[in-house]
Amino acid sequence: MTRKESLQLFEDQKVRTVWDDEQEKWYFAIVDVVGILTDNDYQGARNYWKVLKNRLIKEGNETVTNCNQLKLRAADGKMRLTDVADTEQLFRIIQSIPSPKAEPFKQWMAQVASDRIDQMQDPELSIEQAMQDYKRLGYSDNWINQRIRSIEVRKELTDEWQRGGVSGMQYASLTDIITKEWSGRTTKQYKQLKGLKKENLRDNMTNVKLALNTLAEASAARRRTPLT
Repeated sequence: MTRKESLQLFEDQKVRTVWDDEQEKWYFAIVDVVGILTDNDYQGARNYWKVLKNRLIKEGNETVTNCNQLKLRAADGKMRLTDVADTEQLFRIIQSIPSPKAEPFKQWMAQVASDRIDQMQDPELSIEQAMQDYKRLGYSDNWINQRIRSIEVRKELTDEWQRGGVSGMQYASLTDIITKEWSGRTTKQYKQLKGLKKENLRDNMTNVKLALNTLAEASAARRRTPLT
């Protein structure tokens, strides 16, 4: 499962989002949305959401109890656990916030979902969006170019594996073999070393590590079968 963090813009205001490839869902940072709808700064939005969340929980609102937490990049650059909601959950939360921006924001959410479908149908749009997302997150041009190359190589590799009959958890097992070849660690061990949980490992690699990983996967993609 791959989750990719990105920044979306609603009327020039940033909303941290995460796309879950497996579930094909967007997750939105609730506090960012609350800040937009209530015209509050970050601290004010946090306080507003804390009060609203407690009220909804007391009312037995399942939307709040089913919300997830993901590590997202905070203003100080650190990864912090953040309350997130998928599109359906967020629609329900928005209904509890009196705001003239509620309807425009719902329309914006629908457009975000539509854009994602377009990107899935046209890979070039997806790559262009990825470059913009990484740029907004503060990555250097050199790192972004390396990361985009790694995405392309990974796609070539998984396509080759699929043709070779690989399925399910075999992808993770084969990825572990490749990662261990160049890093000396499995993917899980490498993520533990970097203090990562659900974040994308490659998004937290240096230029050099990305290059090593890309080289290893490119070499594997050229092999006749995935297990040789």
